[in-house]
Amino acid sequence: MKDLFDKISFDCSRNVTKSYSTSFSSAVKMLAPNIRQDIYNIYGFVRFADEIVDSFHDYNKEELFASFEKDLEAALKNKISLNPILNAFQYTVTKYDIPEELIAAFMKSMKLDLTKTEYKTESEYKEYIYGSADVVGLMCLKVFVKGDNAKYEALKDSAMRLGSAFQKVNFLRDLKADYEDLNRTYFPNTDLSKLDEVSKLKIIEEIEADFKAGYEGLIHLPIEAKFGVYTAYIYYEKLLSKLKKTPSAEIKSTRIRVSNYQKYGLFAKCYFTYKLNII
Repeated sequence: MKDLFDKISFDCSRNVTKSYSTSFSSAVKMLAPNIRQDIYNIYGFVRFADEIVDSFHDYNKEELFASFEKDLEAALKNKISLNPILNAFQYTVTKYDIPEELIAAFMKSMKLDLTKTEYKTESEYKEYIYGSADVVGLMCLKVFVKGDNAKYEALKDSAMRLGSAFQKVNFLRDLKADYEDLNRTYFPNTDLSKLDEVSKLKIIEEIEADFKAGYEGLIHLPIEAKFGVYTAYIYYEKLLSKLKKTPSAEIKSTRIRVSNYQKYGLFAKCYFTYKLNII
């Protein structure tokens, strides 16, 4: 009967992904079926931790996070959890031998969001991004390479850079909500209340460098993963392009997005690029 419980757990992770991120779930569908569920399992875990620190304002976030962390530790130790999301996650962690230090780094960054509102130095900024984004890319890479440690080491740095690029685009896109609703500023040495075009373009140049480094690894991913990751890459690249063209004052006052119509066009372009072996 454990198989039935695992299936229910996997369904929960898949539903969480589809409910919280239509863009990411669309990219996951471009992955090979034999690895798709494991990426859902990772996303479900990441999403729940993030929701605790970002959304549950009417509850004691510290207590909720501590409880989630305790349940996570038990799930990894016992290889089962009555929390379906954690049960699905531990399954993937065990299956692909995902290092617990990656999970610990992620939880550390999430816990910072409970209390820390400003990142004043580059080292603080980089440490937060490593835990909140880079390690998620590494967890996914573990799934993509299916135990090929040489491949993992070869693609590790580019996977981290791509994770950083995605996270920084999110920071810029969500600047208004992070600053006004959560009182957070992630970019160091930048006064977001006075964000100007010079500061915006400096941030974008940093992100473009991450994208370039990430792409260099993307093209060497296993065939099962390449199309899905490329789809996510193109989506975030398009979002960055829109942010680059948007005046800094508008970024501070609204959330820039890619329309559904544009998404469909991007996904079609990705498909033909992939089929023509351009990547």
